Amino acid sequence: MPFIRALQQPTSPPVKARQCKHNSRNMKRSGDSEGEKRRKRRRLLQELGDQKIPFLGPPDRGFQQLWDSSYSGLVLRRSCSLPAELHSRVQTALLTLRRKSCLLKDLVRVRDRDVFTAVSRALVGEPGHTYRYLDTRLFAIPWHSEDVEVKGQHCCDPDLRSACKALSELNTFFCTDVYQLKEGDRLTQCAKGEAETKQGEEGDTESKHSEDSNNSGGDSESRQSEEGDTESKHSEEWDIESKHSDEGCSSSKPEGEWETGFKHSSEEGESSQVKPSEVSVSAGLEQSEVKGSGWVVKGSIGPETEPVGLGPQEKPIAQLKHSLSDYHIQDKEEHASGQGCFQPSPPPVYTGPVKFNVTLLNYMDPATMSQLKEEPYYGMGKMAVGWHHDENLVSHSPVAVYSYTCYDDKGESSEGGSGEKACWRIGLKVAWDIHTPGLMLPLESGDCYYMRDELNSTHQHCVLAGDAARFSSTHRVAECSSGTLTYIQSRCREALSNLHTETETGSHRLLALLPTTLQNCEEIHNEVEFEWLRQYWFQGHRYARFCSWWTRPMEQLEKDWKLMETMTMLFLATVEEEGQAAEGRREMAETLLSALTDRHQQRQTWRDRCHSSLAQTLPPEEAPVDRPFWDVDDPNMPLPFDLADIINRVESLLWRM
Repeated sequence: MPFIRALQQPTSPPVKARQCKHNSRNMKRSGDSEGEKRRKRRRLLQELGDQKIPFLGPPDRGFQQLWDSSYSGLVLRRSCSLPAELHSRVQTALLTLRRKSCLLKDLVRVRDRDVFTAVSRALVGEPGHTYRYLDTRLFAIPWHSEDVEVKGQHCCDPDLRSACKALSELNTFFCTDVYQLKEGDRLTQCAKGEAETKQGEEGDTESKHSEDSNNSGGDSESRQSEEGDTESKHSEEWDIESKHSDEGCSSSKPEGEWETGFKHSSEEGESSQVKPSEVSVSAGLEQSEVKGSGWVVKGSIGPETEPVGLGPQEKPIAQLKHSLSDYHIQDKEEHASGQGCFQPSPPPVYTGPVKFNVTLLNYMDPATMSQLKEEPYYGMGKMAVGWHHDENLVSHSPVAVYSYTCYDDKGESSEGGSGEKACWRIGLKVAWDIHTPGLMLPLESGDCYYMRDELNSTHQHCVLAGDAARFSSTHRVAECSSGTLTYIQSRCREALSNLHTETETGSHRLLALLPTTLQNCEEIHNEVEFEWLRQYWFQGHRYARFCSWWTRPMEQLEKDWKLMETMTMLFLATVEEEGQAAEGRREMAETLLSALTDRHQQRQTWRDRCHSSLAQTLPPEEAPVDRPFWDVDDPNMPLPFDLADIINRVESLLWRM
């Protein structure tokens, strides 16, 4: 099938609307609400009907022009341009993590439902850092880099420490390399096969575009949105990131997880490639040629040069844009104008040197990924990771991705072993736009791509699966203002500063009774319990099993949390105490009621998740642990786990006021 298809007037019936419950406090989104995204998706699918939007791959004329004009934030660095020793260390590290069972599927939350990610993953990064996607907080295994002192150097065995150190070396390389390629620069990269020999001197020209691939979420890998209803036929959300990132889950997936993996359908063979004569987009620009699983950009024609050799079915890119303009979905939140290819405004520059603080590792094996869904908008093939933005990233920060395809249990990925394998690909599109053609880029083992500037916020990406297993290491500048151990420890100190403990008797009392102070303490209480303790234990004993770095910090957080339970008990006693000023008492009671109601509901939700049918399918070492949990008569706990009776008491008190 050709890459480019004509878009006809859609005839599909409206998609049935579904209610969307959005928990804003638990999901950090860089853009619209989940409900708004679903509305846009429905409109887009209704507009398309059964038709497909055009997309371009390397063999298509106009491919390079499209890349330069609408996907300029994407930079590709070919495998052959990286040091061989770095390849060896990184690939050995990835295989080590797989051998030690460090790469696990996450049980994530999508539209109030628990689903397993199809992608197995782990987080490696700065000590004490976390990464949050799809209501799931991952806790980083430390880099173990030489320039970072890691408390508890022996939290991992030597092989795992060595693997993490290799990933740290890759991270250092990315930090210095991601912005070395400035606008107009060329990076000399080798080409494969005979074309490599013939065009060695043209490598500078080739590489500008072959570098232009930049990864921005998890997500990268990261987000997967599963659609199990009628709309799921076309929904991008099916992939939830696990199907993942960063970034996915909804069509705009983890809006912070630009790490995505396209999965290519086996029916399409090695790739959805078409002969030059079949391509329907030509703008008098670069023509590419595919050699095996790699491709080489051939000579370019200037933008003012007339297109050459157009067949009767071929259209200039401008004409294609015009023909699609009637079907462009107008969305004032997304784009001000709807004519011509997407022309990004001068992007805000990510200030300061790049310092990727985590990498989200993803492992995808098509042989074990059942029910991969077809890419719905372009017909690109089966997706391993659906369309998404990477979420929870510093605004406009870049994402760097290392892609490694292994063809056997030993990780061999030689040319001879991959000749008949369909390669993995990444797909990109302008978010919520059916006017600009999509872009499809095949990846050879060892290729890297960068997603720079505002690409992650204005575009979406997905991953199309190849035939062999694939690792990706997706390096991100995670937004960690509230996601580090240092942060939550400071929050605990802030709350506990309002608690005084008598040295002799050990009794406690609250120092300040201002409603704002009490409210802040209760918010910290809930944050520690639901964003840290329950997130950690919901993932079972996986972290302690291969890395003990988090064990002691989580034990201390639990001790601090117990003291906050005591503070809530004292708060309750103050509210129920007679003789206080009515107005101040009412305000305190309302503050307490709000905190207790939220806590009670969240405890029930986490308890249900821990005992769900999906959770019960996990092996004991990975199964969720319902912790903290205690019985009614536990003498060590100042308040019961079930807060329904206390909530009723506070409500009754308010009624009497």
